[in-house]
Amino acid sequence: MQLTGLEGRVALVTGAGRGIGEAAAQMLAEADVRLALIDRDADTLAATRERLAAKVDVLASAIDVTDGDAVERFVAEAEARFGRIDFLVNVAGVQYLADLIDMPEAQFDAIFAVNVKGVFLVTRSVAQRMRARRKGAIVTISSNAARVPRVKQAPYCASKAAASHLMRVAALELGPYGIRCNSVDPGPTETDMIRNMVETMNLGDLLLKGNLEAFRVGTPLGKNAQVQDIANAVIFLLSDQAGHITMQDLVVDGGTSLGA
Repeated sequence: MQLTGLEGRVALVTGAGRGIGEAAAQMLAEADVRLALIDRDADTLAATRERLAAKVDVLASAIDVTDGDAVERFVAEAEARFGRIDFLVNVAGVQYLADLIDMPEAQFDAIFAVNVKGVFLVTRSVAQRMRARRKGAIVTISSNAARVPRVKQAPYCASKAAASHLMRVAALELGPYGIRCNSVDPGPTETDMIRNMVETMNLGDLLLKGNLEAFRVGTPLGKNAQVQDIANAVIFLLSDQAGHITMQDLVVDGGTSLGA
C-alpha cells in the first residue's frame, strides 16, 4: 500500500541536519513534500539542504529551537514562502549523561530547554497557523526512555516524558481543529547520540543484550534501529492512512521497552 496525502504538501522539520531529522526530511522530499528545515548546526544543515534541493523546494535556517523569536521569524518566513505548513516534525533533541546527583545544573537546563521548551515553541508557532486552516499533523520524536527509566539519563528520560505528554495535551486541544498530534518513541537507533553513549558509557553489547546491573533488558530483535526505521513511522503518522490516529505514542524500539 502506498501512503497518500503527502505529495505537494509542506513540512517543517527540526533537527534536520543529521540522524532521524535528516532521514525524515529525505523521505518527505522523496514523497514530493516541500521542506522548511531547522538545525542549529549550520554545516550539517547546509549539506542536507543542498542534497534535497535537487528534489524539492527547500528553505533552511540554522537557528536554535529554544529561541522563540527566531522560531517565530522562521515559521513566518516559511508560511510566506510556501503559503502554508501542513506538517511539523519535531526532532531536535540533546542528551548529556551523568548520575542524577552528579548532573550539572547547566546540563539539566540545556536538556529541558531543547527537548521540552523547543518542542513547545515550534509547535505553538506552527499550530497557531494550522488552527486557522483547521488542518495539520504534528509528530514529535520522543523516546522509549519516556516509558522506562535509564541510569545516567534522568533529565533525558524526564524531558522525553514531558514532550510526549505535551503532545497528548496538544492533540486534545487541537483535535477540534482537525490537527493530529502524535509521538514516535525510538529505542537505540544508529545516530550520533547513540554512538556518543556507546563511547561515553562503554556500553559495548549492553544495548542489544541488556545488563541486569544497569536494570536494562536487551533488544529482542537483536539489532539497533536505523534512522530510516524511525522516519518510516513519522511518514506514516503524517499520511492519510493515519488520518484517525492522534494522541498516540508509536514505539519503534525492537521490543526494548517490553511493551511498557
